[in-house]
Amino acid sequence: MTGWLARLREAPVSAWIGILLILAYAAVAIFAPLLAPFPETAIVGPQYHPWAAPHLLGTDALGRDVLSRLVWGARNTVGIALVTTMLAFLIGTIMGFLAATVGGRVDAVSSRAVDVLMAIPSLIFALLILTITGTSILALILVIAVLDSTRVFRLSRAVAQGIIPLDYIEVARMRGESLFWIIRREILPNAAAPLIAEFGLRFCFVFLFIAALSFLGLGLQPPTADWGSMVRESAKLIAFANFASWQTATFGLAPLLPAGAVALLTVAVNLVVDWILTVASGLKE
Repeated sequence: MTGWLARLREAPVSAWIGILLILAYAAVAIFAPLLAPFPETAIVGPQYHPWAAPHLLGTDALGRDVLSRLVWGARNTVGIALVTTMLAFLIGTIMGFLAATVGGRVDAVSSRAVDVLMAIPSLIFALLILTITGTSILALILVIAVLDSTRVFRLSRAVAQGIIPLDYIEVARMRGESLFWIIRREILPNAAAPLIAEFGLRFCFVFLFIAALSFLGLGLQPPTADWGSMVRESAKLIAFANFASWQTATFGLAPLLPAGAVALLTVAVNLVVDWILTVASGLKE
């Protein structure tokens, strides 16, 4: 931990920009009830109110404050993506380490099961399962976590297979250490750097995947604020935008607000991931 703190002080400007943006998103998500001017689902004004006080970013088709919906969307979209990514990593890392360490039939069966899941396009598979199970938050988290854990499995298994033949693993086995001890004390610390970098990338993919499902109507359901569904709901306003007038020109900008929030967080996470990969590989900036 001390080593990473020392590296953090030497991080490039791009990494610091990404870190600060991520912290800003986290603050908005955590303190959404305090930062949002209005409640998440409250109808507080006329439909399609232009950008003017007290609705600084206007209102939507139901008269809900867009700025408040964006703030609440940070908690819902980012929070669910984070929980889903953590669950995917828990499943994928445990299965990957076990497959690499135990080997034999455990490795063969788990690898073939992962190959089957990866052979099916993730979006089509998720749409099929969510159509059957319904679009509850729990179903959304479980389906995406299982699908994304296959990618984590492949990485953790490959990394562990490169660590297992090393001498200190053999010494631990000769001492009679348990399988759990070897995984926790020997394999996991030495596989941490690529897994941390992969966590950032997986979070981006999960985040964008949830937004895509919401845009298609199978993600977070109304009246829950979600950036993907906000893009879908506000896209129709582009047809009513008249760029000769500032008030009606804002209608054309409405879909860009949630889309820009998605894009900015994705860029921020990738800036940090690039720095982590550079540090882990030993390359110089």
